[in-house]
Amino acid sequence: MQQSYESAGAAPCAGAARVLVVDDDPTVAEVVTGYLERAGHVVDRADDGPAALALAAAHRPDLVVLDLMLPGMDGLEVCRRIRAHGPVPVIMLTARGEEEDRVLGLEVGADDYVTKPFSPRELVLRVQSVLRRARPAADGHPVRAAGLTVHPAARRATRDGAELSLTLREFDLLAYFLRNPGRAHSREDLMREVWGWEFGDLSTVTVHIRRLRGKIETDPARPRLIRTVWGVGYRFEPDATTDPAPPDETPGPGPGTAPEAREA
Repeated sequence: MQQSYESAGAAPCAGAARVLVVDDDPTVAEVVTGYLERAGHVVDRADDGPAALALAAAHRPDLVVLDLMLPGMDGLEVCRRIRAHGPVPVIMLTARGEEEDRVLGLEVGADDYVTKPFSPRELVLRVQSVLRRARPAADGHPVRAAGLTVHPAARRATRDGAELSLTLREFDLLAYFLRNPGRAHSREDLMREVWGWEFGDLSTVTVHIRRLRGKIETDPARPRLIRTVWGVGYRFEPDATTDPAPPDETPGPGPGTAPEAREA
Protein backbone atom coordinates (compact mmCIF):
# COMPACT_ATOMS: atom_id res chain seq x y z
CA MET A 1 0.00 0.00 0.00
CA GLN A 2 1.27 3.48 -0.84
CA GLN A 3 -0.18 6.75 0.36
CA SER A 4 0.92 10.33 -0.15
CA TYR A 5 -0.26 13.00 2.27
CA GLU A 6 0.21 16.49 0.91
CA SER A 7 -0.33 18.24 4.24
CA ALA A 8 -3.65 16.96 5.47
CA GLY A 9 -3.59 19.64 8.15
CA ALA A 10 -1.39 22.68 8.39
CA ALA A 11 0.14 23.90 5.15
CA PRO A 12 3.84 23.12 4.79
CA CYS A 13 6.01 25.83 6.30
CA ALA A 14 8.84 27.54 4.46
CA GLY A 15 11.67 25.05 4.06
CA ALA A 16 9.37 22.12 4.79
CA ALA A 17 10.85 18.71 4.15
CA ARG A 18 9.45 15.67 2.39
CA VAL A 19 9.52 12.76 4.84
CA LEU A 20 8.92 9.13 3.92
CA VAL A 21 7.41 7.14 6.81
CA VAL A 22 7.74 3.35 6.47
CA ASP A 23 5.96 1.21 9.08
CA ASP A 24 3.63 -1.77 8.77
CA ASP A 25 1.74 -0.80 11.95
CA PRO A 26 -1.04 1.50 10.66
CA THR A 27 -1.55 3.11 14.07
CA VAL A 28 2.11 4.04 14.45
CA ALA A 29 2.32 5.27 10.86
CA GLU A 30 -0.82 7.37 11.23
CA VAL A 31 0.32 8.99 14.48
CA VAL A 32 3.81 9.74 13.14
CA THR A 33 2.35 11.12 9.92
CA GLY A 34 -0.04 13.39 11.82
CA TYR A 35 2.69 14.81 14.04
CA LEU A 36 5.05 15.42 11.13
CA GLU A 37 2.34 17.13 9.09
CA ARG A 38 1.46 19.37 12.00
CA ALA A 39 5.15 20.30 12.15
CA GLY A 40 4.77 21.49 8.55
CA HIS A 41 6.29 18.60 6.61
CA VAL A 42 4.98 16.78 3.55
CA VAL A 43 4.67 13.08 4.33
CA ASP A 44 4.62 10.01 2.10
CA ARG A 45 3.68 6.74 3.78
CA ALA A 46 4.40 3.10 2.96
CA ASP A 47 3.72 -0.10 4.90
CA ASP A 48 6.37 -2.36 3.35
CA GLY A 49 9.74 -2.29 1.61
CA PRO A 50 8.67 -2.44 -2.06
CA ALA A 51 6.13 0.36 -1.52
CA ALA A 52 8.79 2.45 0.22
CA LEU A 53 11.26 1.97 -2.65
CA ALA A 54 8.58 2.92 -5.20
CA LEU A 55 7.70 6.10 -3.30
CA ALA A 56 11.37 7.02 -2.83
CA ALA A 57 11.91 6.62 -6.58
CA ALA A 58 8.85 8.72 -7.46
CA HIS A 59 9.49 11.48 -4.90
CA ARG A 60 12.99 11.61 -3.47
CA PRO A 61 12.56 12.15 0.28
CA ASP A 62 14.57 14.60 2.36
CA LEU A 63 14.46 12.10 5.24
CA VAL A 64 13.16 8.58 5.89
CA VAL A 65 11.58 7.34 9.13
CA LEU A 66 12.02 3.59 8.73
CA ASP A 67 10.81 0.66 10.82
CA LEU A 68 13.47 -2.01 11.27
CA MET A 69 11.01 -4.93 11.40
CA LEU A 70 9.06 -4.93 8.13
CA PRO A 71 7.34 -7.90 6.44
CA GLY A 72 9.32 -9.46 3.60
CA MET A 73 12.08 -6.91 3.06
CA ASP A 74 13.38 -5.62 6.39
CA GLY A 75 14.31 -2.05 7.17
CA LEU A 76 18.04 -2.68 6.83
CA GLU A 77 17.63 -3.79 3.21
CA VAL A 78 15.27 -0.89 2.47
CA CYS A 79 17.86 1.51 3.90
CA ARG A 80 20.63 0.00 1.76
CA ARG A 81 18.55 0.20 -1.43
CA ILE A 82 17.40 3.77 -0.87
CA ARG A 83 20.94 4.85 -0.03
CA ALA A 84 22.23 3.17 -3.20
CA HIS A 85 20.63 6.03 -5.16
CA GLY A 86 22.19 8.78 -3.11
CA PRO A 87 22.59 10.00 0.47
CA VAL A 88 19.35 10.39 2.42
CA PRO A 89 19.11 10.88 6.20
CA VAL A 90 17.42 7.90 7.89
CA ILE A 91 15.91 7.57 11.35
CA MET A 92 15.39 3.92 12.23
CA LEU A 93 12.47 2.72 14.36
CA THR A 94 12.88 -0.51 16.30
CA ALA A 95 10.52 -2.34 18.62
CA ARG A 96 13.49 -3.88 20.39
CA GLY A 97 15.98 -2.05 22.54
CA GLU A 98 18.84 -4.53 22.43
CA GLU A 99 22.19 -2.97 21.58
CA GLU A 100 22.79 -5.30 18.62
CA ASP A 101 19.60 -4.03 16.93
CA ARG A 102 20.61 -0.42 17.42
CA VAL A 103 24.12 -1.10 16.15
CA LEU A 104 22.76 -2.93 13.09
CA GLY A 105 20.79 0.15 12.09
CA LEU A 106 23.76 2.43 12.62
CA GLU A 107 26.06 0.07 10.72
CA VAL A 108 23.97 0.42 7.54
CA GLY A 109 24.15 4.18 7.88
CA ALA A 110 21.08 5.22 9.88
CA ASP A 111 21.62 8.72 11.25
CA ASP A 112 19.51 8.14 14.33
CA TYR A 113 17.23 5.52 15.86
CA VAL A 114 14.18 5.60 18.13
CA THR A 115 13.05 2.61 20.19
CA LYS A 116 9.35 1.76 20.36
CA PRO A 117 7.33 2.76 22.28
CA PHE A 118 8.40 6.35 21.71
CA SER A 119 7.08 9.86 22.11
CA PRO A 120 5.87 11.25 18.75
CA ARG A 121 6.97 14.71 19.88
CA GLU A 122 10.48 13.41 20.54
CA LEU A 123 10.53 11.78 17.10
CA VAL A 124 9.55 15.09 15.47
CA LEU A 125 12.38 16.83 17.35
CA ARG A 126 14.82 14.14 16.15
CA VAL A 127 13.57 14.61 12.58
CA GLN A 128 14.03 18.36 12.75
CA SER A 129 17.49 18.00 14.28
CA VAL A 130 18.64 15.63 11.53
CA LEU A 131 17.14 17.83 8.79
CA ARG A 132 18.80 20.92 10.22
CA ARG A 133 22.21 19.29 10.08
CA ALA A 134 21.58 17.87 6.61
CA ARG A 135 21.19 21.32 5.06
CA PRO A 136 24.36 22.59 3.36
CA ALA A 137 26.15 25.44 5.08
CA ALA A 138 25.56 28.68 3.18
CA ASP A 139 29.04 30.09 3.71
CA GLY A 140 31.14 27.13 4.81
CA HIS A 141 34.74 27.23 3.62
CA PRO A 142 36.59 24.01 2.73
CA VAL A 143 38.63 22.50 5.57
CA ARG A 144 41.72 20.40 4.81
CA ALA A 145 44.08 18.18 6.78
CA ALA A 146 45.98 14.92 6.24
CA GLY A 147 44.88 14.65 2.60
CA LEU A 148 41.24 15.02 3.64
CA THR A 149 39.00 17.86 2.49
CA VAL A 150 35.44 18.67 3.48
CA HIS A 151 33.31 21.14 1.52
CA PRO A 152 30.52 22.19 3.91
CA ALA A 153 28.53 24.15 1.33
CA ALA A 154 28.38 21.18 -1.03
CA ARG A 155 28.45 18.55 1.74
CA ARG A 156 31.23 16.75 -0.12
CA ALA A 157 34.35 15.14 1.27
CA THR A 158 37.45 13.79 -0.46
CA ARG A 159 40.53 11.80 0.47
CA ASP A 160 43.57 12.52 -1.71
CA GLY A 161 41.16 13.93 -4.29
CA ALA A 162 38.89 10.86 -4.37
CA GLU A 163 35.26 11.32 -3.34
CA LEU A 164 34.26 9.77 -0.02
CA SER A 165 30.83 8.23 0.38
CA LEU A 166 29.79 9.47 3.82
CA THR A 167 26.49 9.50 5.63
CA LEU A 168 25.19 12.72 7.18
CA ARG A 169 26.67 11.97 10.60
CA GLU A 170 29.97 10.66 9.20
CA PHE A 171 30.38 13.89 7.24
CA ASP A 172 29.64 16.05 10.27
CA LEU A 173 31.97 13.97 12.43
CA LEU A 174 34.84 14.29 9.95
CA ALA A 175 34.24 18.04 9.57
CA TYR A 176 34.30 18.46 13.35
CA PHE A 177 37.57 16.53 13.67
CA LEU A 178 39.21 18.55 10.88
CA ARG A 179 38.18 21.79 12.57
CA ASN A 180 39.43 20.62 15.97
CA PRO A 181 42.70 18.70 15.44
CA GLY A 182 44.93 17.55 18.26
CA ARG A 183 42.23 17.83 20.93
CA ALA A 184 40.81 14.94 22.93
CA HIS A 185 37.02 14.72 22.64
CA SER A 186 34.84 12.63 24.89
CA ARG A 187 31.86 10.78 23.46
CA GLU A 188 29.61 13.19 25.34
CA ASP A 189 31.37 16.13 23.63
CA LEU A 190 30.98 14.53 20.20
CA MET A 191 27.33 13.70 20.81
CA ARG A 192 26.63 17.28 21.82
CA GLU A 193 28.67 18.98 19.07
CA VAL A 194 28.01 16.62 16.15
CA TRP A 195 24.60 15.13 16.94
CA GLY A 196 23.24 18.12 18.82
CA TRP A 197 22.06 15.91 21.69
CA GLU A 198 22.65 16.59 25.37
CA PHE A 199 22.12 12.92 26.18
CA GLY A 200 21.82 9.62 24.32
CA ASP A 201 23.32 6.18 23.79
CA LEU A 202 27.09 6.65 23.51
CA SER A 203 27.45 3.50 21.39
CA THR A 204 26.04 5.67 18.58
CA VAL A 205 29.30 7.62 18.60
CA THR A 206 31.37 4.44 18.79
CA VAL A 207 29.74 2.93 15.71
CA HIS A 208 30.15 6.11 13.66
CA ILE A 209 33.82 6.41 14.65
CA ARG A 210 34.39 2.85 13.46
CA ARG A 211 32.56 3.49 10.17
CA LEU A 212 34.48 6.73 9.57
CA ARG A 213 37.81 5.02 10.28
CA GLY A 214 36.88 2.41 7.68
CA LYS A 215 36.64 5.16 5.08
CA ILE A 216 39.60 7.41 5.90
CA GLU A 217 42.22 5.18 7.53
CA THR A 218 44.75 3.17 5.53
CA ASP A 219 44.40 0.39 8.10
CA PRO A 220 41.19 0.89 10.12
CA ALA A 221 42.26 -1.80 12.60
CA ARG A 222 45.38 0.28 13.43
CA PRO A 223 44.12 3.86 13.07
CA ARG A 224 46.60 6.70 12.70
CA LEU A 225 44.24 9.64 12.14
CA ILE A 226 41.42 9.09 14.64
CA ARG A 227 43.22 7.93 17.78
CA THR A 228 41.57 6.54 20.89
CA VAL A 229 42.47 8.43 24.08
CA TRP A 230 42.22 5.98 26.97
CA GLY A 231 39.64 7.03 29.53
CA VAL A 232 38.57 10.07 27.48
CA GLY A 233 37.45 9.41 23.91
CA TYR A 234 39.10 10.28 20.59
CA ARG A 235 41.63 12.68 19.10
CA PHE A 236 42.22 13.58 15.45
CA GLU A 237 45.94 13.56 14.58
CA PRO A 238 46.41 15.20 11.16
CA ASP A 239 50.19 14.67 11.14
CA ALA A 240 49.86 10.95 11.93
CA THR A 241 53.61 10.62 12.37
CA THR A 242 53.47 8.41 15.46
CA ASP A 243 53.05 4.65 15.42
CA PRO A 244 49.51 3.49 14.75
CA ALA A 245 47.35 2.42 17.64
CA PRO A 246 47.44 -1.28 18.53
CA PRO A 247 44.67 -3.38 17.01
CA ASP A 248 41.32 -3.67 18.81
CA GLU A 249 42.09 -0.53 20.78
CA THR A 250 39.32 0.15 23.30
CA PRO A 251 38.89 3.37 25.25
CA GLY A 252 38.51 3.12 29.00
CA PRO A 253 35.23 4.06 30.63
CA GLY A 254 36.34 7.46 31.84
CA PRO A 255 34.12 9.81 33.83
CA GLY A 256 30.54 9.78 32.59
CA THR A 257 31.17 7.27 29.83
CA ALA A 258 28.53 4.58 29.54
CA PRO A 259 29.88 1.02 29.83
CA GLU A 260 28.16 -0.01 26.60
CA ALA A 261 30.08 2.62 24.62
CA ARG A 262 32.88 0.36 23.46
CA GLU A 263 34.67 -0.58 20.27
CA ALA A 264 33.02 -3.63 18.71
